[in-house]
Amino acid sequence: MKIKVSEFIVSYLERMGIDAIFGMPGAHILPIYDALYDSPIQSILAKHEQGAAFMAGGYAKASGKVAACIATAGPGATNLITGIANAYADKLPVIAITGEAPTYIFGKGGLQESSGEGGSIDQTALFRPITRYAKAVERTDYLPQVLIQASKALLAPIPGPVLLSIPFNVQSELIDKALLDDLTIKSEPIFNPVDGTLLDRFCDLLLKARQPVIVAGYGAIRSDARETVSELSHLLQIPVASSLKGKGVVNEQSPLSLGSLGVTSSGDAYKYIVEKCDLLIVLGAAFNERTSYLWDDSLLNERKIIQIDSDPHQLQKVFDAELAICGDIGEVLNALLGRLRANPKLESGQSETVNRITDLKSSSDGDYNIFKSGFSLAEAFFKRLAREYPAEIRVFDDNIIFAQNFYEVSSSNQYFPNSGISSLGHAIPAAIGAQFSLQKPTFAILGDGGFQMCCMEIMTAVNYRQPLNIVLFNNGTMGLIRKNQHQLYQQRFINCDFINPDFNHLARSFGINYKRVTSTRDLDQLFEAYDLKMAVNLIDIAIDKDAFPNYSSKR
Repeated sequence: MKIKVSEFIVSYLERMGIDAIFGMPGAHILPIYDALYDSPIQSILAKHEQGAAFMAGGYAKASGKVAACIATAGPGATNLITGIANAYADKLPVIAITGEAPTYIFGKGGLQESSGEGGSIDQTALFRPITRYAKAVERTDYLPQVLIQASKALLAPIPGPVLLSIPFNVQSELIDKALLDDLTIKSEPIFNPVDGTLLDRFCDLLLKARQPVIVAGYGAIRSDARETVSELSHLLQIPVASSLKGKGVVNEQSPLSLGSLGVTSSGDAYKYIVEKCDLLIVLGAAFNERTSYLWDDSLLNERKIIQIDSDPHQLQKVFDAELAICGDIGEVLNALLGRLRANPKLESGQSETVNRITDLKSSSDGDYNIFKSGFSLAEAFFKRLAREYPAEIRVFDDNIIFAQNFYEVSSSNQYFPNSGISSLGHAIPAAIGAQFSLQKPTFAILGDGGFQMCCMEIMTAVNYRQPLNIVLFNNGTMGLIRKNQHQLYQQRFINCDFINPDFNHLARSFGINYKRVTSTRDLDQLFEAYDLKMAVNLIDIAIDKDAFPNYSSKR
């Protein structure tokens, strides 16, 4: 039986488990939209293709499943680029389907032609550096093999986005439906069992250490290793610090939690590691600029390091490790725990660990606290959020710095900081996309600058009845830029301040709730009187634009 290529593509998406696709139609992608009409896949109309790509990324983050976005040729495809680049940086399995002008007009200057012929842009080439696989499908005979390669990239141990660009006429050509049954759409076994000698070495280093510290990153969350990290921590009373993206890998309200490690954090984890640690156990954390305090040698010198990561490219990328293991973090730790429990020399002592952490957190601010004053309302909001919603919420965060210091994430909540390529305008569409995977109380955190890059997507939430809380930190400036110009450019402020619209009227025009927060009493009203579970709310929190956190990125 023959079916159209457009129907073949949609059937492939269904087999990949995709149940929602985010995008905007255009003439060159309409055959696939027509096939979606008869599919159980829900087609979500975004307000901008960039928002659609961010929605797909948010869906993938929240669900762990493959997500999809769709756009027409030319400007539709190029508008996806920032969102796809974000997915690439975050290693998210997102498939982007784009249209293309018909092949029979390639090189002739057709409307929105993006084939790379005749001086036109080459949209597939634009995506190659930001995808794991990008292919223009100009014939039907190799389409099944293209889809197999796409599946491998999407389902790999370290996944990433895929682009399929399909010319308008090819979408309507016929292909044998039976070829769908020949597609290999499954994930391969990820890792071989861990070498026993490596586990023995791990045990030896761990049991000889006096004050080990775990630094857990998003790799531990991706490996579904929350419970095993927590079990190891409690078994040997090992403190746990997280990278920014690893927040919530263990309950941050646990007495063994050091909170976040990073240049924009409270400094508790940094101080403990530098002053006390003799063995650093790095679990799926890339020691990037933020986590490493701009690659501060004090974090790494004078102590041994064990590193476990599923991505071989991360091993010893920044530092030399005494022991480096490439493998699934959960599997490695489970094997380690088996050895530790069988070890008669095991001592779960280190009874002073919790006392040391308690003393550290209750001590004076010292030189490490980056927030001296001026941010009490942001702090109060996040502490109230943690108290009112200790479990089963999502937070998508473009602001990052407040939550890193003030928000204690439990292991049953999902916290997603936008620290990949750190694009502004990400939190709202990403949070909306997540709601299509599983609806739960969700918060999008961002500043007033980033808000105006994506606020049109609020109507997408309204149109599809997806509840959402938009938390807007309002200071009338690009806060990071103003801070840097204050610290590094002698207060020569340029292009950072702006006049905001009336957010109350804007919320009313969207048909959503609005709450201005200028005091802790306003916060009481917010959490007591507003529906933060099933409504769309714009929460406008006043921040002083001339209060600056005490850290420097040196640029």
